[in-house]
Parts: sequence; C-alpha cells; structure tokens
Amino acid sequence: MPLDQRHDFQGSMMSFGDHLDELRRRLIMGLVVPLPLMIILFPFASDIRGILTRPVFGALRAEGLPAQLQAMNPAETLATDLKLSIIFALVLSCPWILWQAWKFIEPGLYKQERRFVHLLIPGSAILTVAGLALLYFGMLPLMLRVLIAFGLPGDVETYPITQPEQSEATTEPAAEDSEHADARIMITPQRPEHLEPGMFWITPDLDELHVAIPTRDQTSGEVRILSIPLIPEGMVLQQYRLKEYINFILILMVGISIAFQMPLVILLLGWLGIIRPEILERNRRYALLGCGVVSAVITPADIVSMGLMLVPLYALYEFGILLLKIAPAERVAKGSVFKGAVEDVLGRFDRGGEDGSEDPDDEDPDDEDPDDPDRPNPGGGGGGSAPTGGGSGEPGAPVTPKQAPQGTISSGSDAPEVDSPPAESEEPPDRGAQP
Repeated sequence: MPLDQRHDFQGSMMSFGDHLDELRRRLIMGLVVPLPLMIILFPFASDIRGILTRPVFGALRAEGLPAQLQAMNPAETLATDLKLSIIFALVLSCPWILWQAWKFIEPGLYKQERRFVHLLIPGSAILTVAGLALLYFGMLPLMLRVLIAFGLPGDVETYPITQPEQSEATTEPAAEDSEHADARIMITPQRPEHLEPGMFWITPDLDELHVAIPTRDQTSGEVRILSIPLIPEGMVLQQYRLKEYINFILILMVGISIAFQMPLVILLLGWLGIIRPEILERNRRYALLGCGVVSAVITPADIVSMGLMLVPLYALYEFGILLLKIAPAERVAKGSVFKGAVEDVLGRFDRGGEDGSEDPDDEDPDDEDPDDPDRPNPGGGGGGSAPTGGGSGEPGAPVTPKQAPQGTISSGSDAPEVDSPPAESEEPPDRGAQP
C-alpha cells in the first residue's frame, strides 16, 4: 500500500495564520522543560563529567599511567560543566520536545500515516539508547586502551636481583648507616590496614607509589593518601585535556546515535517503494563497504576502532532487512504488524512440517521396478508370465485392455477412464432465455 493513499482524515482545516499561531505555541511549550532542567542539572554537572571520564581513567590506570586530565585555563572546568548541563538537559527533554512536534503535525496526518510515526519514534529512541550503551560499556574502554597503548614502550629493561657481598675485614656499619640501609618501601597489592603519617607503599599491579600524609587539621587523627605513577623510561606520556576529551566523547555519541538509525532508514525507504528486501540481500558486499566507510568516518584513525564500529553497523543493516520483511507498508497501514509477523512464523513452521512429514515407506505403485518378477501383470496375466495379447496367444504382443461398458470403470490399474454421463443440472433452466 503506498503511503500517499488519503482516507480517514480526522483533522480540521486551519488557515496559514492558525498554523503560525500553533507553531509559536508549540515552540514555547517545547522550551518549558529544557530551560529549568539546565538549571537543575548544573549542580550535578560534576557527576556527569565523572561518568564520562571514568572510561579514560580506567584505561590510563590499566596501562600504568596517571589517571588525570588537564585544564589549560581557569574557566575550562566551569565551561565544560555548563556545556554538559545544557546538552544533557536537551537530551532528557527530547521526549517532551518530540511530543510537542508530534502534536503540531498530527492534525495534518491521516490515520494510516499516524501508524507509521507510532512505529518510527519509539524505534528511534530504543536504537539510540542501545547505541549509547554499547559505546560506553563496550566500545569506548577497548578503544581507549588501544589508543593509549600506542605510546607505551614494547620491552621494559629489567635487572637481576642481587645481594650485597660482605667481606670478613668489613667492620659493622654505624647504627645510622644500618638504619638507612634497611629502609625499604613496602610492596603490597592492597592498602595497609594500619596507616600512619609518612608511610610509603607501592602497588605493583598499578605501578603507583602511595604516601600517607596528615590532613590539614592536625588534631583530626586522620591521614590523606596521595599517589604518584611510576613511569618507565622511554615512554610517551599520555596527558589529555579535559575540553578535548569531552568533545571527543560527545562526537562519538552523536555519531553512533545517528548510525544506529540505519534500520529505520531502510524501513522508511522500503515503505516509499525505493528499495526491496531482495535488492538489499543481493547487494550485501556493497553494504559492507559502505558500513566500513561510515565506521572510518565516525571512529578515530585506527583499525581496531573501525572494526569495533563496523560489526554493529553491519548487524544493523541485516536487522533493517528483517524489519522490512516483518513490517511492510501494507501491514503498518492496517495496524497488523504483530499479527502478520506471528502468521509468518507459524506459516514457516507449517511449511517446514509439511516438507518433512512425508513417510518414506509410502511409495507410489507406479514407481515399482518393471523387471520385478513379483510385480502384478496389469493385463490380467500371471505374476511371472510374459504379457500376451487379448486372445492371439502371441508372446510379446502388446496388451490391449478390454473395452469397458459405458458407465463402468474397469478394475485394472491401467484401465482407461470412462466419462460418466453428465449429471442433470439441479437448477431449472431459465424459461426466458433465448434458444
């Protein structure tokens, strides 16, 4: 069913001035939620910033680098928090903004056209959330690990552990020298249970040196722990700027949100009659090439990030083909998408059962071997005797079946079919018909 069929119109006619008034009202209503939400979210902008920077801090710690971001001017942190509060206020207000846009265009749509919108808007929201979740929990940590690892040295130079040799002529060292000689920093994977000001320890898995120092309030009886990363020689130190990292994350989020709308784009083009599932299935290799180009544009310039983006993009392409088969335009216009999908699934199971339900023991008697001596003679002769003519007695003569009386059927399997006399019509002839 094409999308331009017009019936069941339930809207009302509006003049151009009425349209402008309605548009102005919807724009004002659309800004009612985002503006207060920006003010509400600004105190929580530091928490949002912490959530966004958590992947890079984890990747830096995993590679033995300091988990730090730099702010190059005094107002950079404030400007970043303000930008995050505005962006997330708009994101959280998207349902309300889309609802106002929908209420503006709804009166001009027909009932069948509204069903298409009811399917597209929730699908877009679900795909966007799925893409952002995949980016944050799956792709971003691995992507950052790969990018950070490019600056790490391949092999770190190591030295054997040696014990000092003591000669017999050596006298005992002084107490002060002995105290300094035995002073070593504790190596432990966990923080010590008993902490005192001035304690040092090294965590070997993170390559960090920790020191416990007293707080500014000397009488509080508490200590603070400061950490210093231990960096080997010859390493390119990875230090990122806060503003640049936040922009990097936001660009990735926008790119993956747009890319994950591919199934809906395929669905819309199929509804318009531009493409068909058969065409999409036949051109899979070109689609794979296109997904590779899109992933190269969205992700940084490394093959791992491109591969991480390519896999879900091609999966979305196949998902779009499946959606186009399940929800064609005819079903959406009738409102029977779910019912039609269930019928398709049940029909496939029924066809599969019919294809595999044939009994191999049920054989057609016409398929029997003609050379089988036990095969019955269709001419009425004995089981193993050669077929003979109707009374000629000549061996090998062709068998001629006897002519059956009219209205009867011979009992032989090869007897010719005789047409029975036509049955009289139950309906009386039309008296007024011309002969």
